Amino acid sequence: MSSEIDLDAAMTRLNGVVKQTPVLRSRLLDERVGAEVHLKAENLQTTGAFKFRGAFNAIAALDADVRERGIISFSSGNHAQAVARAAQIFNVPATIVMPHDAPASKRSATEAYGAEIISYDRYTESREDVAAAIRDERALTLIPPFDHLEVIAGQSTCVQEFFNQSGSMDQLVISVGGGGLISGSALAAHRQNPDCQIVGVEPVAGNDVQLSLQQDQIVHIEVPETIADGQQTTSPGIHTFEIMRRHVARIATVTDTQILEAMDWLFRYQKQVVEPSGACALAALLCGEVQPVGQRVGVILCGGNISLERFTDLIQQGTVE
Repeated sequence: MSSEIDLDAAMTRLNGVVKQTPVLRSRLLDERVGAEVHLKAENLQTTGAFKFRGAFNAIAALDADVRERGIISFSSGNHAQAVARAAQIFNVPATIVMPHDAPASKRSATEAYGAEIISYDRYTESREDVAAAIRDERALTLIPPFDHLEVIAGQSTCVQEFFNQSGSMDQLVISVGGGGLISGSALAAHRQNPDCQIVGVEPVAGNDVQLSLQQDQIVHIEVPETIADGQQTTSPGIHTFEIMRRHVARIATVTDTQILEAMDWLFRYQKQVVEPSGACALAALLCGEVQPVGQRVGVILCGGNISLERFTDLIQQGTVE
């Protein structure tokens, strides 16, 4: 199946469209974890997260007449903003199904890009069903947040770019929601270095991918209660699960408190504002849940979409605890 994912075509489509985000280094971090750590700052990407890569690639891959009829997607925030901005670039309508409790900053940003938002209750309704009904009624094209070959291909460009900047890594540590980023990253990494160890990180409360890989089948869980709203997925995708089965060495989990500690560390020592999901991978390294393999470790800071108010509240919460 991965042979159907064209990593090179994605790089071509995204050339000159996405930002080449910087790679951050820290002597303090290297000393703390005992390895050379490279932080890929996708929190500085267009729309504030890696998601723009996959959304733009998927929309760009459509035939023009299909694209013009309009796009629909579902997301708690980062993919919503990415699809809305990509659709805006192509001047096509976008409809986004978002949970009513999505962060207000992510909702307002999505609206600012011109998308129509349809709200739903994530605890009582299926976002897939809501989106499918609207898709069928309006003849729109669905671009889901992770379980889509062109979305996965778009996400692969992050690591293709990362390796071009920093060289090959012995280990990649990546936050996992539905698995789009880690799937694309693993395909890109293993094409250049088959020995690179790929490790995913989930919140303890939302370990659907960990359970799925342990049981060798897709496991569905209840909507997890975690500050990492970008990782409140309930199961991996069909495509992403198959890629992760073959390419991901293991899934680690971290607590919300450990995520807050990573957010605090990034703010103090790198002057980076990173949302909980974006700091999840680094949290696993900082707390020792993931031990470095080899001398060169890559970590993707996958998103930075968080309001000043929520960031401040969360950091204070972590300090109090």
